[in-house]
Amino acid sequence: MQQLVSVVIVNFNAGPGLVDCVASIVAACYPAQIVVVDNDSQDDSIERLTAAFGTLEALHIVRNDANLGFSRACNIGARRSSAPYLLFLNPDCLIYPDTISSLVQALEKHPDAGVAGGMLLNPDGSEQAGGRRAVPTPWRVLVRISGLFHLKHRYPGIFSDYLLHQEPLADHEMEVEATSGACMMMPRKAMEAAGCFDEEYFLHVEDLDCCTRMREKGFKVLFVPGAKVMHRKGVCGRDRPVFVEWHKHRGLVRFYGKYFRRQYPGLLMALVFGGVWAHFLVVAALRLLRGKSPGDGEA
Repeated sequence: MQQLVSVVIVNFNAGPGLVDCVASIVAACYPAQIVVVDNDSQDDSIERLTAAFGTLEALHIVRNDANLGFSRACNIGARRSSAPYLLFLNPDCLIYPDTISSLVQALEKHPDAGVAGGMLLNPDGSEQAGGRRAVPTPWRVLVRISGLFHLKHRYPGIFSDYLLHQEPLADHEMEVEATSGACMMMPRKAMEAAGCFDEEYFLHVEDLDCCTRMREKGFKVLFVPGAKVMHRKGVCGRDRPVFVEWHKHRGLVRFYGKYFRRQYPGLLMALVFGGVWAHFLVVAALRLLRGKSPGDGEA
């Protein structure tokens, strides 16, 4: 019997977290194909995985000879998988028993949807930022950084925030502008039509790009609150905080250049790009001084 869902996990030095992630998929008892694409990990994460699940018929491991980046590895995983639905899941995620079925049901209920994202949870059970959000346009980022988003209830059209996790939570799937690549399901046909993922993104922002291209192609992006995922942020980048921040900010520059260059005057875009890199310098310095793990905050 052909599996309905292929779960694609991109791994890079995730340690025991990778085994925990796969274990949560197996425990869900959903007949899914599991494709782990390893970006030349230097730890024992793959050895741990094969020791725990090496005899699992549904598990397929793809070993890259170098760290090819998240987007490229996702595309490799998609090509090596076979199911009509693709769930891209980070190795620092633990899914709930009904997570996969909830995402599939949402996409089948909305055939015009190209992406369905789950509700990301912190280890304490609170909702994490990123699962439901608007596109962080240059203006929205300015509003967020400056603190003007506190005025969003008085002037919602002007000072709206791009992070929506503190907004009232619906009890059903809802349309959003973007969701998180930590847990993102797509119909294979929609992914192929939109051309996700852009391999010029090495790490971070590729999910925003994918959601934006889906919407440009006429597909909806859904947030599914019933599809819960515990997300332990930053497992794969904990030892390389500046490296992660560099690629996150580089991704933002690419994203703004692709989608907003024609909407903003050249001088303003130059200020936006300068602001992104200035923010990188500040955040990178703080990471080094505090030894803070990347992923502890949203850009």
